[in-house]
Amino acid sequence: MVVAWRITYLMRKGRTCPDLAASLFFDPDEIRGAHLLTKRKMPATPPTLNEVVRMIAQVGGFLGRKSDGEPGAKTIWRGLDQVFAAAETLRALREGLG
Repeated sequence: MVVAWRITYLMRKGRTCPDLAASLFFDPDEIRGAHLLTKRKMPATPPTLNEVVRMIAQVGGFLGRKSDGEPGAKTIWRGLDQVFAAAETLRALREGLG
């Protein structure tokens, strides 16, 4: 239930308040993981919520074409699963394996 709430919350906030800082909703490693999985460089300025939600949805299968509209709960859910795994990997590599 908590996971469903967070996905719906991110989906709605990404649509209604797209210019909010992504750091309010995501851990820095989650943002880095989204950039890593979409093969994009980290920007010099902090990314917005809508940018990160769209990247996460792209990892989950969202194509992002002009007529596609905003990403839905299913693609965000699929993408978050992979982004969380990437964030955990980044943390493990930074802390060392032993």
